Amino acid sequence: MTRPFIMARWLEVFVIATLAISGLALSFAIFEITDEWQGPAIVLVITLVLVMAVGFSYREAIRAQRQSGERFRAVIDNAHDAIIAIDTQGRVEMFNRAAERIFGYAAAEVIGRNVNMLMPQPYHGEHDGYLRNYITTGKAKIIGTGREVEARHKDGTVFPIDLSIGEMRSSGQRGFIGVIRDTTERHHSARQVRELTAELVHISRLSAMGELSSSLAHELNQPLTAIMNYTEAARQMLEISGLAVPSKVSEFLGKTVSQAERAGQIIRRLRNFVEKGTAERSQEELNRIIIEASNLATVGARIDGIKVQFDLDETLPPISIDKVQIQQVVVNLVRNAVEVLRDAERRELLIQTSGYHGGQEVAVRDTGPGIAPGIADKLFTAFVSTKKDGMGIGLSISRSIIAAHNGHLWAEPNPGGGSIFKFRLPAHVSGDAVNE
Repeated sequence: MTRPFIMARWLEVFVIATLAISGLALSFAIFEITDEWQGPAIVLVITLVLVMAVGFSYREAIRAQRQSGERFRAVIDNAHDAIIAIDTQGRVEMFNRAAERIFGYAAAEVIGRNVNMLMPQPYHGEHDGYLRNYITTGKAKIIGTGREVEARHKDGTVFPIDLSIGEMRSSGQRGFIGVIRDTTERHHSARQVRELTAELVHISRLSAMGELSSSLAHELNQPLTAIMNYTEAARQMLEISGLAVPSKVSEFLGKTVSQAERAGQIIRRLRNFVEKGTAERSQEELNRIIIEASNLATVGARIDGIKVQFDLDETLPPISIDKVQIQQVVVNLVRNAVEVLRDAERRELLIQTSGYHGGQEVAVRDTGPGIAPGIADKLFTAFVSTKKDGMGIGLSISRSIIAAHNGHLWAEPNPGGGSIFKFRLPAHVSGDAVNE
């Protein structure tokens, strides 16, 4: 039962009692003067009629008031938005069902307490000051306006809301009422739209790269073929010239031809990979591939003072892989490690192979600065790079290559400082994985 309702009932009793007493007093007064009962009886009847009329009127007024209050409460409780009323001290006086749903509190847990319990910092600490300032000066900062702020759920979760605050006066009492809408879903939808837009841009760029791959392969294969031919011709001319040529010169020329040919194979394989071509798998010794690729990727590392070490499991059996693609992955990982070590205080690079139940594992460990927390989740995303001039496709392509082998590539912190990039290759590859 509300306070206004109780006061109205007491007022009704007071008025009726007053009328009854007045009627009786008047009747006795008339009786004393006239010494007859006819006059007093008439007065008593009139008084009774008045009492009944007043009682009925007050009863109807109270009933109408109660119905109005119930309708008002029903509207408030069925509102989709949270509605909270507070007094001038910030104490909660009304907390509807939507507020219970949004904040996780029952109304009984909130009513009578300071509304700042629903606010995270800095709003929690600043709210009472803002309220006192408005009551003292009349200068509104939030009251009478709407804006987006943050609220705090019962479980401590902070979430975004739209907040509108207005001032109200009732029976001479001053207070404030806030209408709150949870905008979490709207923010989530907006974030999804942004992510989808970014993904569409990403796909568009990958599509453009795929379209350019054939042209690039053709353009690059021509100079690579010319390099191979000129180098081979130079080597043969030196052999038939009869000149005393150091053996290292012939060796270097032969390696030049070999690496030019390998570059052409990498270009063709990557083009086929982008076009969903068939991977060319064969039984290969992983250790030998690791050594060949690492030696290529660490050229010049010793000049930079980088100590390169190998820890290879010699018991590993041959494994079915695409040799060129796995070499490309190793080159990417080792070259990345060499680049981060150039500016590191401790410059050590360890390349390991080992077996695990079901396949073989490769680890590239560096003692560099490690992976920044802000980039860790996007490390293997295309066009995201930690290098100043990097394109951000090396790790993305490497992970795709390993995934095409039914394997997994990931990064983790090096306990001694730096990073570890690992990938696993299963010993048995399903037929579907061959045609990635």
